[in-house]
Amino acid sequence: MYKSSNRSPWQDLFIHWRQMDWLLIFMVVGLTFLGGVMIRSTELNQSAAHWGQHWLVGGIGLAIVFAIARIPYNQLLRWHWITYGLTNGLLVAVDFLGNSAKGAQRWISVAGFNFQPSEFAKVGLIITLAAILHRRPANTLPTFIRALAITIPPWLLVFIQPDLGTSLVFGAIALGMLYWANANPGWLLLLVSPLVAAIVESFSLPLWVIWAVAMGIVAWLTLPWRWVSSMLAIGINVAAGILGQVLWHVLKDYQKDRLIVFLNPDKYPLGAGYHLIQSRIAIGAGELWGQGLNQGTQTQLKFIPEQHTDFIFSSIGEELGFIGSICLLLTFLVLCWRLLKIARQAPNNFGSLLAIGIFSMIAFQAIVNISMTIGIAPVTGIPLPWISYGGTALISNFIAIGLVESVANCRRRFNL
Repeated sequence: MYKSSNRSPWQDLFIHWRQMDWLLIFMVVGLTFLGGVMIRSTELNQSAAHWGQHWLVGGIGLAIVFAIARIPYNQLLRWHWITYGLTNGLLVAVDFLGNSAKGAQRWISVAGFNFQPSEFAKVGLIITLAAILHRRPANTLPTFIRALAITIPPWLLVFIQPDLGTSLVFGAIALGMLYWANANPGWLLLLVSPLVAAIVESFSLPLWVIWAVAMGIVAWLTLPWRWVSSMLAIGINVAAGILGQVLWHVLKDYQKDRLIVFLNPDKYPLGAGYHLIQSRIAIGAGELWGQGLNQGTQTQLKFIPEQHTDFIFSSIGEELGFIGSICLLLTFLVLCWRLLKIARQAPNNFGSLLAIGIFSMIAFQAIVNISMTIGIAPVTGIPLPWISYGGTALISNFIAIGLVESVANCRRRFNL
């Protein structure tokens, strides 16, 4: 006969979730709460109630985390191609069914609700790359090239929307996961070298030539068919510098403006440079302790456009000051540390790659968003995870944390 369990349902639930990383959950909930508080501060003199929606979606996201954490993440292996197909299918659907705003076509409306497929595509790409790379590491060129081939379709579909910021996140995810999968660092350098060459050429012709030659040396040291590879690497970087001027005309006007004002925001103080100038003024006005919640002059007088989304860190800097900003940065630092810890302790390569892909996504978005508000990175429209208003991005981030918690929650069961 089987003995009946004397455990209560709550005890069973605790046993099932005892391996979860509760510190990670606490930090994500804290960031979401702070996001609602700061969004409300930016809307005090408006009828909008985005802060309430932010908390509501956050609550739904938290429920999703616990639901996903109970599912063994290895089950995703059998569905990864379906996930990849749905990811690309939704991105294609944007071209036919999507809504346009500010020169970009990124949203699909369903039953009155707008969602952004590119946000879910980030998680879809992470799952697919993790499934591919866990079987064979990226230390061979065929596997490395195969991973790039999988990344290119969703990246290209997002880039042509156009959504330059999200396409950069795709690149960061791919680079982080390839590095974790033992790809040769020289290959990764060669991969990003054309972009660097296009940028360097606009600043210094001699430096552009030196860069192209240096990439030829890297190719000689890391690739087969040394002479062919070296000449090809040099040629691609030279061509990238030349094509950079041509591709400049392909960019939308608002994308050009963002790059121009990054170099010289004072050139258009009342135009494209207005966002960045006002953002830096707001952060500087916060000084050490900040002007106080709901007391920031730049924030409350609406000098900063998009302050509840892309530029919400400006409001944090002004109202919570240097101390508040540092606390936020430390929270993201600890969050990323927990993601790395889970990646290192994962029971198999698939779980480890899932965690590192999500680490790359979160870290890149946080770094770029904060950097652009203080003027050390171009304005790209990348939201600050769990802080910026945006339902699709918030749900996508919670799904990502749910996957990581599934990896953490399965550590003991897989090791028995």
